[in-house]
Amino acid sequence: MRGVVQTLVLTGAVRASAVMDEMAELGDGPELARKLVTQRVITERQLAEAIALQSGQTFVDLFTETVDPHAVALVPGGLARRHRLIPISHSGDRLVVGMVDPTDIIAIDDIATVADLRVDPVVVAEDALEYAFQRYMRSDDELSDLSATLEETAATQDTASEQLVEQDSDAPIVRFVNLLITQAIDDRASDIHLEPGETFLKVRYRIDGVLHELQRPDRNIQDGIISRLKIMSAIDIAERRRPQDGRLSVTHHGRKVDLRVATLPTVWGEKVVMRILDNSGVSLSLADLRMSRSNLTRFRDAITRPHGMVLVTGPTGSGKSTTLYTALREVSTPQVNVITVEDPVEYRIPGINQVQVNAKAGMTFQAALRSILRSDPDVVLVGEIRDRETAVISVEAALTGHLVLSTLHTNDAPSAVTRLTEMGTEPFLVATALSAVVAQRLARRLCVQCRERHDQTEEILRDLGLPFDPAAPPVIYRPKGCPSCSGTGYKGRIGLHEVMTMSDEIEKLVVRNATATEIREVATAQGMRSLREDGWAKVREGLTTIEEILRVTA
Repeated sequence: MRGVVQTLVLTGAVRASAVMDEMAELGDGPELARKLVTQRVITERQLAEAIALQSGQTFVDLFTETVDPHAVALVPGGLARRHRLIPISHSGDRLVVGMVDPTDIIAIDDIATVADLRVDPVVVAEDALEYAFQRYMRSDDELSDLSATLEETAATQDTASEQLVEQDSDAPIVRFVNLLITQAIDDRASDIHLEPGETFLKVRYRIDGVLHELQRPDRNIQDGIISRLKIMSAIDIAERRRPQDGRLSVTHHGRKVDLRVATLPTVWGEKVVMRILDNSGVSLSLADLRMSRSNLTRFRDAITRPHGMVLVTGPTGSGKSTTLYTALREVSTPQVNVITVEDPVEYRIPGINQVQVNAKAGMTFQAALRSILRSDPDVVLVGEIRDRETAVISVEAALTGHLVLSTLHTNDAPSAVTRLTEMGTEPFLVATALSAVVAQRLARRLCVQCRERHDQTEEILRDLGLPFDPAAPPVIYRPKGCPSCSGTGYKGRIGLHEVMTMSDEIEKLVVRNATATEIREVATAQGMRSLREDGWAKVREGLTTIEEILRVTA
């Protein structure tokens, strides 16, 4: 790939002045090209087109090109993923193969040997290859084969589970665990659940907020899989009677992905849950949150103030952390000192001081907050307000010239105000310190490749509370299912928001300990849109379904 960046400069994809310093440090090689993609100086497609031009190969866009499933079947999925390629078409004794690096002779030889065909390489973009893997080459069959192999091994070998955990990357137990994690990341899962049963080990992925069962391997291999994960996570494999926590990292297609691991003893063995901490969500901009125009204006005004408190509320898994990290990226500049206190620190962000809570060492939320306020912060992020002391310190910090961002577990925005006062914070302090509260939910987003129109009657829509204009009836869609979305009809999630900003009227209500219902009535009169109303707006935009809105805002 030598000379790719020079090709990008010659084609006008990037300015020479923008890469001169990096070229002096990294040279004109793949490291620099990949860095330019990471920094969003160029796109994956521009890089692939430059590689094609530099190597004299043809560029193929896998987002639009039709891939022959029979050609895909000629090459094992594991081999294709390892070499970053996918067969596209097959004619006679020739096999057209899309490759990220068409100069990889070893990969070409391996494919030619396995398929017993001559290989014609073409260049494809990295992100388009991921899309093709999702659509044409899932790992379910390979996982099933490995599971069967492991069951046979466990049945014929009288060995302890720890002896099954080999360091050899080709060992079945290692391949099974690695493939399990890789498949979850490829499927955009947020969590992996390994749940022991009486006769089998249930494997489930949480995708777009909903659990999907993937595998049911025999329980004979359960101890080996769990021991392997414990070793990877630096967890004591001999301790099986109490819960343990750990962390592991994997390299997935050239990027590092962290997983938080938790074990829980059950009657049938240890349950393991792995939370996938993907940093891609942290690089969002405020526009990517897909707030309505009025909500975005209210939220931006609140986080760009020099002081005050902004709370994001919602249940676990509703995207509160992503919203707060996005806000941090918006306000974090070299002139601002940002400090966070979290339990745990899920995403490491360059340029931000992040503090990990450690109760055993005496580093509680309260102790960390007191220390932070002596460290000259401009912006403070408190992972979660859980008790009176944390609430009081956070409110006082907002009153003394700091911007405080935090989360709270309440069902809606008005309830956050009453929750703070119920914790023991003085109502007049809450009224003065609080700038805005954002209640949030996540609904599954419709797959745009296969969604289909689904007309509903005026009576049904009005009963649901969805605004209906006979002159311009809304266009409603429903899920169908296709290879792109793994047959679910949904791909990704979208946020529903309820943004309440403090006004003089609401402050007066807070001071006199008004109920959440009273606060909601005033906030609604002042333009606040409820979660369900925001959801109906996104249904009319064709982004999600009526069923999803009813599910997450019930």
